[in-house]
Amino acid sequence: MPTAHPPTSNAPNATSSDYALANEDRLGFWADQAGRLDWSEPFTEVLDWSTPPFARWFVGGRLNAAYNCVDRHVEAGQGDRVALHFVGEPAGDTRDITYAQLQAEVSRAANALTALGIEAGDRVAIYMPMIPEAVVAMLACARLGAPHTVVFGGFSADALAGRIKDCQAKLVITADGGYRRGDPSPLKPAVDTAVTSCPTVSHVLVVRRTGEPVEWTPGRDVWWHDVVAAASPHHSPEMFDSEHPLFVMYTSGTTGSPKGVLHTTGGYLVQSAYSFWAVFDHRPDDVYWCTADIGWITGHTYLVYGPLANGATQVLYEGTPDTPHKGRWWEIAAELGVTTFYTAPTAIRTCMKWGDEFPAAHDLSRVRILGSVGESINPQAYEWYREHIGGGRAPVVDTWWQTETGAHMITPLPGVRSGKPGSAMTPLPGISIDIVDDDGNSVPPGQGGYLVATEPWPAMIRTIWGDDERFVETYWSRWPGYYFAGDGARRDNDGDIWLLGRVDDVMNVSGHRLSTTEIESALVSHPSVAEAAVVGASDEVTGTAVVAFVILRDSASPSDDIVEALRTHVGQQIGPIAKPRRISIVSELPKTRSGKIMRRLLRDLAEHRTTGDASTLADSDVMAQIAADLTPSDSPT
Repeated sequence: MPTAHPPTSNAPNATSSDYALANEDRLGFWADQAGRLDWSEPFTEVLDWSTPPFARWFVGGRLNAAYNCVDRHVEAGQGDRVALHFVGEPAGDTRDITYAQLQAEVSRAANALTALGIEAGDRVAIYMPMIPEAVVAMLACARLGAPHTVVFGGFSADALAGRIKDCQAKLVITADGGYRRGDPSPLKPAVDTAVTSCPTVSHVLVVRRTGEPVEWTPGRDVWWHDVVAAASPHHSPEMFDSEHPLFVMYTSGTTGSPKGVLHTTGGYLVQSAYSFWAVFDHRPDDVYWCTADIGWITGHTYLVYGPLANGATQVLYEGTPDTPHKGRWWEIAAELGVTTFYTAPTAIRTCMKWGDEFPAAHDLSRVRILGSVGESINPQAYEWYREHIGGGRAPVVDTWWQTETGAHMITPLPGVRSGKPGSAMTPLPGISIDIVDDDGNSVPPGQGGYLVATEPWPAMIRTIWGDDERFVETYWSRWPGYYFAGDGARRDNDGDIWLLGRVDDVMNVSGHRLSTTEIESALVSHPSVAEAAVVGASDEVTGTAVVAFVILRDSASPSDDIVEALRTHVGQQIGPIAKPRRISIVSELPKTRSGKIMRRLLRDLAEHRTTGDASTLADSDVMAQIAADLTPSDSPT
């Protein structure tokens, strides 16, 4: 087992007393955390669980999410504090936006949306690059009580249309395009195509970002700079019931078609605010940076709602980490004095692949907290991250949660618990987690099982949009009263939790249950490997055969020798049974924008099937690229 790293010596926000308070009175603990927000009317009941699995948190309370994220900070005298350090991809394209400026812009946008006919309850689709107007659009919707659905700007017109139609959006907010790897990347054409099949859409509100020419439909299309800039900077937010819908987030999971996950206002905002403050040990002078796109749940909870509810100052970056050079992230972090950095293991492994010299060229001495999100971070990436980005001193908080959970569920708290490279550690205070067997019984330490939530939590999914039956069947039907996350996990002898990946990614090879995560970690521990994905392919002899797709570090070259060396390495790390039957060297892996590897598509390749739905990939061309990398000699068979 990797060596545990001690907690930081800095006095943390959250302490071990939080665990004690939550264990003694879980609902009382969450009632206390609700005090982090401003309520226009107090709640009369913390939790109504009378008709499970349909929860109602902070019953009777009324609040406004945008007011809690913006206005109250201005009213408290913090209007001059920078809310967003925006860094565009083009050189010199920066903007600092204070809370007072954000309040004025959100108010203008809310007034403009009202003029376009948007009322409380109307749905709004947002399809934008990573620019401040995207954050403003989300908050303007929240201010009006109009649930938003944010769609990643790399999704196709068909994917966008499907989401618009499912939630019957009345308005689409987009941009002419954004910048990606040095060039303008158009967005408006996809919207034009999508809305032709979406009769509920009455207007398309367009931000001019790149200045590229776009098709225009008079009467439907409206320029942001025409209607928002002309609107009043004053707006009185309406207060809404704690269970008023805040947003619908369509999952970009590893299996099946996307589902519209509904999150409501009060419970979601309470857990978002608390977890941001506690997990990142947030302090008023911190500069926080979450690299996630707002089209992913992490961008909602830990770029918009959680940080802004805490009055945080944060970085919003439009571009990619390698434009115009592979040290761009670290250059920005040094220039802006970033103290807290939150990204995905896939991004960390990519930076490892590029080399240590890129972060070493920049002063990252202010970094004191590092976060990981998306998939379990393998120990080698954890150690590299801590050493080369955190200077060997910053703790790594490896956070486990999902679109459906809304906010962090399992993670160490810096300064409270020591971290173990590769372990998500323990549930947050107020969160009840167990690992169970097929019969729903808790499993002993060292034994793998299914990860479940045994009690409701504030930021939990309320339902699947328009389909309560699917909600119950998908998440609550396997064991009565338990939310099944779909992940496998085990506890070690200290009681700390290690994620084993999706249960459909646990392979049965000759009667032995093998975790894809464990084999991937073994592969990445080899000095030639930057990243790996492992799937199980049908095999007449063993039942399932291990097939690996590997990205090498820039310093390594593909060869039969390296493939055999990797097979041998896995055998030494885990055992001969875990040796991949086939290892394919590829230049990229299919990932969602959240950084999750879509092993389902790799399994299709491994079994020579037509690949399934790839609409949720961050790069729609990646499957063709992988297929081109595979030669007859190394293609999975």
